[in-house]
Amino acid sequence: MTAPTTPHILEAFDRSLRECSELVITMGSITRQNLQSAFNGLMRRCDEACNQAIADDYDVNQLDKKIDAAAHELLMRFQPLAHDFRQVIAAAKISNNLERVSDQAANIAKRARKVNKLPEFAEIKMVEPVFTTAVDMLEDSLTCFAERNLEMAMDIIGRDKQLDKSHKKLIKHYTGLMEADSTLIKPLLHLIFIVRFLERIGDHCVNIAEDVLFVLTAEDVRYVGRQELREKVGQQDSPA
Repeated sequence: MTAPTTPHILEAFDRSLRECSELVITMGSITRQNLQSAFNGLMRRCDEACNQAIADDYDVNQLDKKIDAAAHELLMRFQPLAHDFRQVIAAAKISNNLERVSDQAANIAKRARKVNKLPEFAEIKMVEPVFTTAVDMLEDSLTCFAERNLEMAMDIIGRDKQLDKSHKKLIKHYTGLMEADSTLIKPLLHLIFIVRFLERIGDHCVNIAEDVLFVLTAEDVRYVGRQELREKVGQQDSPA
């Protein structure tokens, strides 16, 4: 027979879970800064900003390992159930997605350093709207995790289509320019990779939003359409 959970154990679990969540938020803040540094390096032709984004990716990797270890300890020590279990699992999964966002920021920084060695060209500014959409999604995904905001999480999932559309449109435009002027192939190829990295960041933000919805509703909303998403989580008022 399992012994009843004591207030002392509940307090220890809540404290440990709160510390784990705070690590995720810290990791998100560093990841957001890495992405901004990488983009600043591209737009301002600043290798120092690029190098900073690449170097700081190490800190994100270390936090990912720390959060993963903390989540495993929470599961083994307290054996949480239902909503508590989902919170622990979500923290570990969100940490993993943030680590991948930081990887993409480092990839952008590496491509930006190559672009910086080439002559300036106006088409680089066309990346900015795609970056703005991606970084807004990242910021909102962190907010919806911190605030457990169901509506914001659902909105992020819907906005990914906008990012996908912008990504495809810009790549099509860059491809057309490359076909018209072979001297632009090298710089535009770097920009095409950067735009693809930004699109992948949007995918990771969607993953974070889906994990928040899983915490709040106990529903697995991966691979469902927008209307079905509304139907699955629309009636959920409180965590199970």
